[in-house]
Amino acid sequence: MDLTKPPRRFGPALVLTFVLVSSVAAGCGGSATPSADGSSANAPRSTSTSAPSESASPAGTPSAQVKPAAPVPVEKNPPGDIPDNLAFVPYTNRPGGYSFTHPEGWARTGSGVRVRFTDKLNGVTAESMAATQAPTVANAHSSDVARLKSSVPAFELRNISAVTLPAGKGVHIVFRRNSDADPVTGKVYRDEVEEYDVFRAGKLVRLDLYGPVGADNVDAYRTMSQSLRLP
Repeated sequence: MDLTKPPRRFGPALVLTFVLVSSVAAGCGGSATPSADGSSANAPRSTSTSAPSESASPAGTPSAQVKPAAPVPVEKNPPGDIPDNLAFVPYTNRPGGYSFTHPEGWARTGSGVRVRFTDKLNGVTAESMAATQAPTVANAHSSDVARLKSSVPAFELRNISAVTLPAGKGVHIVFRRNSDADPVTGKVYRDEVEEYDVFRAGKLVRLDLYGPVGADNVDAYRTMSQSLRLP
């Protein structure tokens, strides 16, 4: 080796090539930096979702047995007013032997002697059954209140009175309940129900008209209850 010659220097291009090769080698053999939650920053993210829950039962349909529940708050600005300019159309239930009118366009469900018409938060259900005499206020307090307490969520009795409709004589029971959860939003409303139990010629028809507490549905309820007929 000739010590009199100056040391050999590498050019800038050769130095840069060396640095790049070293960086690539380190990246291939190294591990990903963990994130704050302990997972790898380069790990693929999960895209799985939980299974959808079952849809809620239709609003206004009481269960056969319900668990005790606290009443939900009454809406300050209650939704659900039935428009006064709605047209009403006749409906006849031949198996049940009754007829009445309901707001045009309401969705119909049910079969046999029981039927329901609903629109948004409002609804009407009707069903018939055999009976031997017209219900009285005393009977309603002793039997119907027990029936409603066992089948209606957060039942609250408001009033029971005798009533005479064109269809016959019976009782008018006003009570409040928690609605079924809305199938889209999950929201539960405080409903007020006006139940008419009307008797004629060995048959009793139960007509339930319901909507959120405070909704102005007086005229529509009167039209439906007054239109009830038992042949």
